[in-house]
Amino acid sequence: MKQQVLQRYHQILQDRIDIFRDMIAGLTEDAQNDAKGSAGDKHETALSMMHLEQEKLNYKLQEILAQKAILDKIDAAGKHTKIALGSLVQSNGMLLFVSAALPKITIEDATIIAVSPQSPLGNKLMGNAVGFTFEINTTKYVIESIQ
Repeated sequence: MKQQVLQRYHQILQDRIDIFRDMIAGLTEDAQNDAKGSAGDKHETALSMMHLEQEKLNYKLQEILAQKAILDKIDAAGKHTKIALGSLVQSNGMLLFVSAALPKITIEDATIIAVSPQSPLGNKLMGNAVGFTFEINTTKYVIESIQ
């Protein structure tokens, strides 16, 4: 199951990377085309706006690449007795994947929530074993299993 989860998250991030790279390339092409045929204040404003948008897209792309780098460190075949990066944790009927903050996915009718080790929930999970109980925002959690 962990292998499927990791593959799905890799695919999601790769799709996002491709989309952002296409958007950045499109803006670069638009800016080059605009530079050839325009002059004046309107032209400068349009180029400036395209540049700002390109910077925003580059920032988002860097965030996604950082998430991908975290996933690249995970060994899906690794077995954990204590929760670490890459653990798939069953707790309160939920499956939590300790990796990066990524969207919720469903595999084989199971919903998986990716949590960052730096998040409040991820931080409480790290280094603990089956049977550990803790509370966040009045919700009690029990670690039922670790993959």
